[in-house]
Amino acid sequence: MHKVIEIQNCTAAYGESIVLKEVSLAVEEGEFLVIIGPSGCGKTTLLKMINGLVEPVSGKVLVKGKRLEKDSLAVLRRRIGYAVQGAKLFPHMTVEDNICYVPCLEKKLSAEEKKSLTGRMLGLVRLSEELAGRFPGQLSGGQQQRVGIARAMASSPDILLMDEPFGAVDEITRKCLQEELLALQKKTNVTIVFITHDIREALLLGSRIAVMKDGAVLQEGTARELLDAPADAFVRQLLTGQDSRKER
Repeated sequence: MHKVIEIQNCTAAYGESIVLKEVSLAVEEGEFLVIIGPSGCGKTTLLKMINGLVEPVSGKVLVKGKRLEKDSLAVLRRRIGYAVQGAKLFPHMTVEDNICYVPCLEKKLSAEEKKSLTGRMLGLVRLSEELAGRFPGQLSGGQQQRVGIARAMASSPDILLMDEPFGAVDEITRKCLQEELLALQKKTNVTIVFITHDIREALLLGSRIAVMKDGAVLQEGTARELLDAPADAFVRQLLTGQDSRKER
């Protein structure tokens, strides 16, 4: 095992507003890291920093041992899958064209190659190949989310970044998607960084969990480690719903 993502003492800001404060975090190959915390704590900014969408004011970000550089970001992003809440599919493209979009940036694919790739990716997220010719507006919310994950995986990325990808679907579909993502990660060994504000989801999915608040990482560890020894009252309340003040 080795580190594929390293965030070293990074501070990030939007104008005069500091969003991340000297954050350090590392992700190992094949790990499923879940980042959890309240809205506005900096989770999404942290994810965007890994993808080069946000540049830190200070500190550095390393992906596979290399510092993110502007002239290499386009190539890097093609090797990193990105899935967000609501899928954000291209509405004017078919499912097949959505899934094949990034691979087609790498090289021109024949019709047969696109069909084969689409079929494999749809199978990976348990969708029928019959959906390949449909447009996003013809799919259910759960189907769109699955296609979004299939698109993110189509370029065989080593890293998959996910920003509350299941937040816009119903509870039953969400549980199915969670199970499928765990199976997918086990099958492909892709390194996943997953953002959520749902503690049940974090405890279910994460091989390791990082708890954030006010632009800082308060604690990180396995679910068992965090539950057994929460760093402070905030972490304890977040993980268990119990407020230590009520026990005094």
